[in-house]
Amino acid sequence: MVDANELRAADAEAESLYDEGGAVRPQFLDDVVAAVDAEDAPRVTALAADLHEADLGALVEALDPERRVRLVRLMGHSFDFAALTEIDANIRDEILEELPAREVAEGVRDLENDDAVTLLEDLEPEDRAEILDALPAVDRAQLQRSLHYPDHSAGRLMQTTFVTAPPYWTAGQAIDVMRDTDEELLPDSFFEIFIVDPGHRLLGAVFLDTLLRSKSRALLEDIMSADRRRIEVDEDREEVARLFERYNLVSAPVVDEGGRLVGVVTIDDVVDVIQEEADANLKALGGVSETEELSDTVLSTSKSRFVWLFVNLLTAFIASSVLGLFEGQLQKMVALAVLAPIVASQGGNAATQTMTVAVRALATRELSRANAMRIIFREAMVGLVNGVAFGVLTGIVAGYWFESPGLGVVIALAMVTNLVAGALGGIVIPQILARLRVDPAVASGAFVTTVTDVVGFASFLGFATLWFKLE
Repeated sequence: MVDANELRAADAEAESLYDEGGAVRPQFLDDVVAAVDAEDAPRVTALAADLHEADLGALVEALDPERRVRLVRLMGHSFDFAALTEIDANIRDEILEELPAREVAEGVRDLENDDAVTLLEDLEPEDRAEILDALPAVDRAQLQRSLHYPDHSAGRLMQTTFVTAPPYWTAGQAIDVMRDTDEELLPDSFFEIFIVDPGHRLLGAVFLDTLLRSKSRALLEDIMSADRRRIEVDEDREEVARLFERYNLVSAPVVDEGGRLVGVVTIDDVVDVIQEEADANLKALGGVSETEELSDTVLSTSKSRFVWLFVNLLTAFIASSVLGLFEGQLQKMVALAVLAPIVASQGGNAATQTMTVAVRALATRELSRANAMRIIFREAMVGLVNGVAFGVLTGIVAGYWFESPGLGVVIALAMVTNLVAGALGGIVIPQILARLRVDPAVASGAFVTTVTDVVGFASFLGFATLWFKLE
């Protein structure tokens, strides 16, 4: 049993690494920098060797670029390469490219398969091949097999170290074998043992709590769960995360097309997937590449953002062309030019709210063809209610401002029209893009903004033309 005082001491030590803002504490960072500059390997190791991999990763990121590789080299075998999975991908690749292939291979050998894949998958093919060649044949074969699976698949996400047993073993036998097995041959942590036939096809699983509660003579085939949720090796990792969420899993076996057990996905890997997908969707809604990092260069960042800025420019010209159709009316009534952007902007804000909900619902499969019409009707009614509310409010302000009750009526009608259009555009456009197999998180914004700008300008200026009989 772990001593409570030891836990409190460990927590205090971890907390002391960071300041109130969550950054690595300056004094600690200065101590590490001084030790690295002095090439004092024992001091560097004493400071950093016992850090959790996430904390060690934070320390590496906090160092200047030229000191990062020196820290790794000074720590030698004490450096936990799992820390590199916790840092910015660009920084990780820079460090790996600077280190000798044999040194990286030594670090990779001690990692779980999924962490090793994370380190190697983004490297240049020749750099990756050099590191793989430096690994023992068994480790190299396992990693090469994982790297051959499609990007974002369960095969890239899974661990290949797991515990199996035949169905005719007893609970006591299974416990004895695990107890007598070399610790290095077992996973760092695991929750179940998998029951397989002679062809290594998955039959079921026995959770460790079930195993420990069972009688020593109980056969594994009698206490196993035969309906264990399983994942296909080429299944998309978003589907894997959805499976974990739906069934509250902590781990799940991965099988190939023949039903043979090839790996296991654990909850810690799924948490990373959920965070990465949420981050990617957030960036996509802003027209930013999902691979963009804070460490990217100015040129690469500018290039990645250029495309959607260019698309937005084209759509802005489309919206402006609507204003050109009413050039004469704008010249006769300056108030129209002042108020038109308000209608378009409010419609755009309403559309963005709806679009955000729609994109998330599509990603989580909450929005489907079965309930699409009900959701569209609901969003249209929300747009109508808000349109009436803001139409009345804006109409009163505009009528009082320009001393024209008629202008207040015009902008109120336009506000209702555009908020309904924005709500419909925000819910319908993402669904259309999804059916066309275009990522709605990436592409919806430009199209929805165009709809609200065009409808906003056209409705406001059109109603004004009719109301005031402008030519």
